[in-house]
Formats: sequence, structure tokens, C-alpha cells
Amino acid sequence: MSMETKWWKQTENTRDLDAQVQEASTLLKDKQVVAFPTETVYGLGADATEEEAVQRIFEAKGRPADNPLIVHVADEEQVGQLVAEIPPVARKLMDEFWPGPLTLVLKSNGTAAVNVTAGLSTIGIRMPDHPLALTLLRETGKPLAAPSANRSGRPSPTTAEHVYQDLDGKIAGILDGGPTGVGVESTVVDCTTEMPVILRPGGVTKEDLERVLKQVMMDPALADEKQKPKSPGMKYTHYAPESPLWLVEGNDDFFSRQLHELKKDGNRVGVIASDELAEKLDHYPLIRCGSRSQLHQVAEKLYGALREFKESDVDLILCETFSEEGVGAAIMNRLNKAAVKRIQTF
Repeated sequence: MSMETKWWKQTENTRDLDAQVQEASTLLKDKQVVAFPTETVYGLGADATEEEAVQRIFEAKGRPADNPLIVHVADEEQVGQLVAEIPPVARKLMDEFWPGPLTLVLKSNGTAAVNVTAGLSTIGIRMPDHPLALTLLRETGKPLAAPSANRSGRPSPTTAEHVYQDLDGKIAGILDGGPTGVGVESTVVDCTTEMPVILRPGGVTKEDLERVLKQVMMDPALADEKQKPKSPGMKYTHYAPESPLWLVEGNDDFFSRQLHELKKDGNRVGVIASDELAEKLDHYPLIRCGSRSQLHQVAEKLYGALREFKESDVDLILCETFSEEGVGAAIMNRLNKAAVKRIQTF
């Protein structure tokens, strides 16, 4: 069923912005879904306590129902309304990283709609570090379930235009806050276990967490698609561009040779490359995604780059691999999920 999607364009006029937020909030209170910006990607929000509203998220995205949703809150009081307890380790992480790109998995008290948690006894919660998101949350007065505002399986949206491309006619509105900053989704940390476990790498790195906690581990199930996910983004194909994505692991000369061979065989090849690699390639079309020495740039530009190439323009996309230090772990997690093939030297 198609509907009119209201797009509230970005504005610096305070009065206009207040009216936009109020209109978006009214729709949310009426169990509709509205896309809004966060510091990571655009989220698709609905009242997390209303099953009917949350169901509209799944319908708009085409998202499998066994994939849990992250709930966004405006303050710690809303956290208390949703969880059975806040363990000391979670409190420490909230104090250090909230608002920010960190989702904490805690024991649910059952207040959230059952389709938010996908039948799990836990719930993922975060406080976004974006003024427009926080204003909308406060105006609505309810926690908002908000996965990324894209069709399921597509690259996540980092601009309102990306949301419009995927969801026009499927959602009530898009609150435009300009391009997002971090570019990859939040880090998800399970705080219900004796040792905190990273279920999904993201904007807060393992190194960041280890500065605050004595120890934190990466979930071994990150590589096991068969396990029931405790975190969004850990099951099914994700982040895939329109054309097949091939990753090339090796030095710049190796990448150049692979590109040459593919072109010689008549393939139309799009390239996503770091600034360093791009300088060595005489190729079009090519999208630069930032410097290898500044991986936050790569994270910020990654989803936009994946969306850039259309199926009609290229047969496949070649992308280099990156270091898994810091935010590189999140970058490679997303690229590995998006790719259909990996070429590497032995």
C-alpha cells in the first residue's frame, strides 16, 4: 500500500524546525513511522511500546521479523522504563559514551513491544548524539524503535535522499537533518553477560571500550550466520549495492592487475578506492572513500559509495580491503556482509 511521504527539508529557521518536529512527533504518536537523522545513519522510527507501529517498520523495510530492533531514548529515565536492571558495567558505558554511537543490550522488562525484541529476553538501547533526533525523542515522549531507514539488504542511508530513494510511498515522513557524521551504525555491546561482548562493531571501537572497561570480547558468533541474532545487522545479507561487490585483498599492484584482467574480459567495473589507491589507478568510474590513514573518513563515505553505482552502469564493483584496527573493524564487517566474492593473494 502506497502513501504520501512527507519530506521535511533541512532548515536553519528555528520556528520552521519546531513545526517540523511537532508534525513528525504527531505522526509517531499516531503509530506511523518517520525517518530521522542520527550521528550514525538515518533511522526509521516508531513508538517502541506499540506493536502495530513497530510492525509498520518491518513492512516498510521488508525486514525479517526475527531481526531485533534497537530502541532510541532521550534520557536514562526512558532506559529505566524498558529494562529489568542497569548493571554497573552498563552504567559506566552510558556515562562515558552516551549520547553516542553505542547500543547496550540489557535485560528487557517486557514494556517494549514483542516485535521489537524478536522474542528475545533482551533489548538493545542507545541515546543518539544528534540534536534533531534528541529533540524528536523528547517531543514524542516515547522511546523509538529505529533500525536504519532503508529497504532491508540495501546500504544504510546517510542522507535524507538515500531514505527517499528506498522508502518513498512506504513511510509517513522524512525529517531531514543533512548528512550523518559517523557513517556506520552503532557498536552493540551485550551487558547481560559476566564479561561485556561486542555483538556488532561500529562507531565506538573495541579500543575505545577497553579504555573504560578492564576487558571486552568480540562475539565468536559474528562469523556464524546460523545463530539467532541478539543484535541487528548480524543476520541475512546486508548493505549490498545494486551490482555485485568484489573485495580485493592485497597490495595496490595486485588490485591494479585484477582490475586490468576484469576490464580485458569485457566487464564494466566500478571501483571504490582509498585516496592512496586512487592516485595509482587510471580508471573511470572510481569513487574515492577517504584516506587509509583516516579510517573515519572511509566509514563516513562507505554507504554513499556503495549506493553510487547503478546496475545499469557497471557489471561489478571492485573495492579494496582495509585494516581492522579501530573503526576499520566496523568497515570490514559491513564490506564482508555486502560482498559476494573476495580475491586475495596467497
